[in-house]
Amino acid sequence: MPILASIGVVLLLALIFGPGWWIKRVLAKHGAERSDLPGTGAEFARHLLDDAKLENVTVEVTDRGDHYDPDARAVRLLPQHHDGRSVAAVAVAAHEVSHAIQHAREEPSFMRRIDLVAQLVWVERIAMAVLLILPATAFWLKSPAMAVLNFAAVIALLGIGVVVHALTLPVEYDASFKKALPILEGRRYLSERDMPAARSVLRAAAYTYVAAALATLLNIARWARIFRF
Repeated sequence: MPILASIGVVLLLALIFGPGWWIKRVLAKHGAERSDLPGTGAEFARHLLDDAKLENVTVEVTDRGDHYDPDARAVRLLPQHHDGRSVAAVAVAAHEVSHAIQHAREEPSFMRRIDLVAQLVWVERIAMAVLLILPATAFWLKSPAMAVLNFAAVIALLGIGVVVHALTLPVEYDASFKKALPILEGRRYLSERDMPAARSVLRAAAYTYVAAALATLLNIARWARIFRF
């Protein structure tokens, strides 16, 4: 049993941390500065946005991960992708601009994703609120079973985050492979020898949100340890 438990823990940690580690590795591998590239990731994003007649969408630097903010209408890039000249910077910029294009076209899958993510924020807040009252629930009701039930509900609520991001994975794939990749291939922004690297970066970009959602499972494990479930 101890061996099986150890194997289970290793597999769980691989599930939680594996995707995130792979994404960071891919971005770092293809993040080397390239003096032969004509511009930075931010400049490339601005060019693509203007070309798509999306002059109202801004390009900004962020420390909270590469993303497109539909509320602010802003493409936000990490410093190394905003100011860097690399295959990773170009590919990530193309991916995030593709989300802006999805939004501008009001593509149904992207609009559903906006609604789901907005609802997810409230689900996570409710889950944390329920989790914080677990000790009081067990004390006042004198019912450990009720506390266990509440904790199980929290796990289900937080797990919704993983499910939501998994369900929106087609939106990410569309941005990477039906929009960004054809842009990079058709207009030859990168050389032919750089395209395999660009495809790897686009694949990593597509899985970024799923990897982040899986990381929330670690928070569940931490709370379970605190309350000894």
